[in-house]
Amino acid sequence: MKDFDFKKSLGQNFLIDDNIKRKIVESSKVKEDSIIIEVGPGSGAITKLLVKKGVPVVAFEIDTRLKEELSKIDSDNLEVVYEDFLKVNLKDALKKYKYKHISLIANLPYYITTPIITKVMEEKEVNEMIVMVQKEVGDRFSAKPRTKDYNSLSVFLQYYFNIEKVCLVSKNCFVPKPKVDSIVIKFTRRDNLIKLNNEELFFRLVKDSFKQKRKNLRNNLRSYNLDRIEETLRTFDKDLTCRAEELTIEEFAIISNNL
Repeated sequence: MKDFDFKKSLGQNFLIDDNIKRKIVESSKVKEDSIIIEVGPGSGAITKLLVKKGVPVVAFEIDTRLKEELSKIDSDNLEVVYEDFLKVNLKDALKKYKYKHISLIANLPYYITTPIITKVMEEKEVNEMIVMVQKEVGDRFSAKPRTKDYNSLSVFLQYYFNIEKVCLVSKNCFVPKPKVDSIVIKFTRRDNLIKLNNEELFFRLVKDSFKQKRKNLRNNLRSYNLDRIEETLRTFDKDLTCRAEELTIEEFAIISNNL
């Protein structure tokens, strides 16, 4: 790939560190009845290791210029789909395969990290996700209450997934070299979801609570039944003057269930 014209518009930074590639692949708990989805295989650095897992690998690549390079991977269990993953209906794309478990693995372009992870979260098809993202973004995914990185996406993701940090990745591990360091994050779908009376209301409540981070709940939730919310908050020794980042996922769930 020496003469490849990397496209900044596609966020192309190819991983060249063999140790990091191995850590990413080994962190996946692929089973016999699994299928692996790779988003943005690029030159196939991780793909070449994934196909050795012995299960079907379906890679989604938007840049057709990489066809020649990816076609060099000699494996019967690899399918490369040259489409935009954000526009793909995953269930339809995988209907010819038999599987019970989906693992998604990706070195995500920084500019579409959140849309891709949101799509995976909302479609509820993927059981496990191992992604490399900008470190600052990865810190938000696993952020805890009362920290500056904790936001509505932290709550949404932690509602659906157990989240753990696999390893830090220096910007020197890529070509071309990005301006920031990255981190590999592993998401494992939770079996024991918090009980919600109305999931849509819960997500709306969380989003509205964080709408203006510097404002308290009284200001952000004016369109809700504030008396009912304050009554619930008192059971946590809190009131409407607290901010969204002070509430745990469980507390958001209890407030939502009491509305």
